Amino acid sequence: MDISQVAKQSGIPASTLRFYEKKCLIRSVGRQGIRRVFSEDVLELMSLIALGRVAGFSLDEITGILGSEKTLDVDRDLLLNKASELDEMIQKLVAIRDGLQHTAIYTAPSHLEYPRFRRLMNLAATGAIKGNTLHK
Repeated sequence: MDISQVAKQSGIPASTLRFYEKKCLIRSVGRQGIRRVFSEDVLELMSLIALGRVAGFSLDEITGILGSEKTLDVDRDLLLNKASELDEMIQKLVAIRDGLQHTAIYTAPSHLEYPRFRRLMNLAATGAIKGNTLHK
């Protein structure tokens, strides 16, 4: 299947497919004129890459997971470490959500008077929580 078919079926732009090929995440099997041609299993690879990205893996980590011959070579410790990172992120996000909800119903004239809101501000200022928590 040529690159435009892969792009259409996967919903991934051709430019991203070319980038993934450059990063050795996928491999074309040839060319049809000037267009790259991929085997049918590229769609499964795209699904694995999408899952890895949603889970927060970097492209380099995903390359390692896919293995050198594009056979799935899952490092179980890597998966467990990522699961622990996600647990930590979830705990932080729940604490932030709860703090924001409590602050939203606080009735004093200034939210700066609310100790819980000040704690959130201090945690953010010291780097204990980061605005880019989801984009590590």
